[in-house]
Amino acid sequence: MHLRITLVAAARSSSLLDERFDEDRPLAAAGWQEAERAIPAYAHLAGAELRYCSPTMRCRETGDVLGLRPIAQPALRDCDMGRWRGRTFQEVAASEPRAVDAWLADPHAGPHGGESLFSFILRIGEWLDTRPADGGDQGGALIAAVVEPTVLRAAVVYALKAPPHTYWRVDAHPLSSVTLTGRAGDWMLSMDR
Repeated sequence: MHLRITLVAAARSSSLLDERFDEDRPLAAAGWQEAERAIPAYAHLAGAELRYCSPTMRCRETGDVLGLRPIAQPALRDCDMGRWRGRTFQEVAASEPRAVDAWLADPHAGPHGGESLFSFILRIGEWLDTRPADGGDQGGALIAAVVEPTVLRAAVVYALKAPPHTYWRVDAHPLSSVTLTGRAGDWMLSMDR
C-alpha cells in the first residue's frame, strides 16, 4: 500500500540572520502573516488522515494557522546540536572554526556533542518508513506534517537515497513543501505546485 506524505516547512520564527541551532521559538509576526496567506495553498491538507508536526512551537503554530491541528511527533524534532544549541552559525563558526569545518565535511561527525548529520537523516527516514499505510480513498493514507526546514531537507535526502552530504544542497524555505509517495524504503519525490 502506498502513502502520500506532504511535508510543509514551518513559517519563520526569526530573521534569517538570527536563526539559531535547534531553538524553540514561536512564530514571528511575519511568520504568522505568511502562514495566513498560505492557507488556501494548503487547505487540502486538512483532509489528511494523519496530521503531524515537529515538536517546536513554530511548527505547532504553523500547523494550527493552516487548520491542521497537528500532533507533535518527537521523532520529527530538529537535529540535536549539542552545545551549539541556541547559537547562530556565525557565532559557532567564529568560536569553533575547525569543529564547524569537520561538521560540514563529514556527515558522521558530531563535534558539537549532539547528533551527526548521518544519524539525523536516518532518524527522519525511520519515521517516514514507519508511517501506517492503511486508509485513504486510493489505497493509501494521506499524511501531512509541518516540520522544521532541516527535517524537510533530511527527508528529501533519505527518500532519494542520496549521499548524506547532499543535505547541504537542499534548500527549504519557510512554507515550502514536498510530497513523498511510496512506502518504506521506496519513496518518490513529487514536486508540489
